[in-house]
Amino acid sequence: MSTEKVRVRFAPSPTGPLHIGGVRTALFNYLFAKKHGGDFILRIEDTDQARYVEGAEKYIVDALNWCNIPFDEGPGKEGDAGPYRQSERKQLYREYADMLIASGNAYYAFDTTDELDAHRQDHEAKGKTFIYNWHNRQKLKNSLALPEAEVKQKIEAGEPYVIRFKTPEDESLQLKDEIRGEMTIETKILDDKVLFKSDGMPTYHLANIVDDHLMKITHVIRGEEWLPSLALHVLLYRAFDWKAPKFAHLPLILKPQGKGKLSKRDGDKMGFPVFPMEWKDPKTGDVSTGYREEGYFPEAVVNMLALLGWNAGGGTEKEIYSLEELTAAFSLEHVSKGGSKFDPEKTKWFQHHYMQGAKNDKLASDFQQLLKQKGLEFPASYVEKIISMLKERATFLKDFWEMGSYFFKAPENFDEKAVKKAWKEDTPDLMNTLISKLQETEEFTAENVQEQVKSWITSEGIGFGNVMQPFRLSLVGAMQGPDVFEIAAAIGKEETIRRIRTAQSSI
Repeated sequence: MSTEKVRVRFAPSPTGPLHIGGVRTALFNYLFAKKHGGDFILRIEDTDQARYVEGAEKYIVDALNWCNIPFDEGPGKEGDAGPYRQSERKQLYREYADMLIASGNAYYAFDTTDELDAHRQDHEAKGKTFIYNWHNRQKLKNSLALPEAEVKQKIEAGEPYVIRFKTPEDESLQLKDEIRGEMTIETKILDDKVLFKSDGMPTYHLANIVDDHLMKITHVIRGEEWLPSLALHVLLYRAFDWKAPKFAHLPLILKPQGKGKLSKRDGDKMGFPVFPMEWKDPKTGDVSTGYREEGYFPEAVVNMLALLGWNAGGGTEKEIYSLEELTAAFSLEHVSKGGSKFDPEKTKWFQHHYMQGAKNDKLASDFQQLLKQKGLEFPASYVEKIISMLKERATFLKDFWEMGSYFFKAPENFDEKAVKKAWKEDTPDLMNTLISKLQETEEFTAENVQEQVKSWITSEGIGFGNVMQPFRLSLVGAMQGPDVFEIAAAIGKEETIRRIRTAQSSI
């Protein structure tokens, strides 16, 4: 690594919600920057106003913040390299397009859409593919083929044109990718890409290169879908006589079945989110769920994403990493070339792990909010006690309600199968005696209740199941939950007795 300060950027388009593939790209940029004491920049590439979606930029910022990977410079965090929205930089790009014209690395092209379509159809009819480049540029309507006076006349007359890059005719271009290694591209197969459109806006290729140069980006870490553009981008740096950054193209996140790129459709079909947070489409009103709303911890999502296409190397089987540990361990050398299959169950595994490590008082505080939504209020100490009893089997906060609603609310009905199994002819009499024993228990702790009830059962020679099953059914409404004496002690003597009496009158 050189002494030059590392600067990386994440440059999404605000055309909708940020897919978790985009979050992973942002994460790898963030980790690389922090590992090397560098800057992580957010640039919003919003030159395509036709596809701009209201609220998408805010969503991107909120998603990065929720994942605890905030940017150092970007919209709202202005640095020396701003502005950070391409729409606010558009006056810059024409100047650089003109520089390429002046140096002979670009040219004006006046071909209309209809004319180019006619050329394509003609080629297709002959079984060929039309490519606008060195082999036909002299036969088309551009400033390389037309007399200088005619070009000047067309421009002055306001005739629409684009500016195209003049790709070298016959060169073996040596490229290097930090993940994929050395590559060679023959320039004769490349087309002369449009750099500046007739509407006065730059294309992605020109704006991207100019912005990366002006923002002093040292490493471009992006998805592998940009790999086909690498040759053009390297040629553009050369044409400007600028030092190119190092490039690294990240592998795809694949569908759970392993074929093709993970999409929203896969999540809809299989019931898992593909967005970090909930997204409501401003045009259709459609709502897509997010990891945050599904109850995932950001640490679990980040840990899961980091291991999709990266490992620490050295034969380690370590899978649990804090953000600090990821930063220390991360390197581009250990990013895989091949795509990584997304595994929804593995994501839950990470979530379960982080749930087990979460502090009970924090979980209790969050769970109290959920209880309030249900119109229930309990002291923090009580909620924390219940959390500690149920936590081992919980993956999400909502699991505490699904597994233990009876700690906060008496059962309203009783599981039919459990009733048939547990409630016998002599059960009401046994429950009456149980109530007496509970009333006699002065200090109503789990240990005391257990001792009182078990000594009665043993001394009378009653089958344990004949008492314990209907006892549990009365308190829980089903045959589930932790130790029944712990449940009784938690809800208290009065509530325990009240629930047994309710069961007697209901069943």
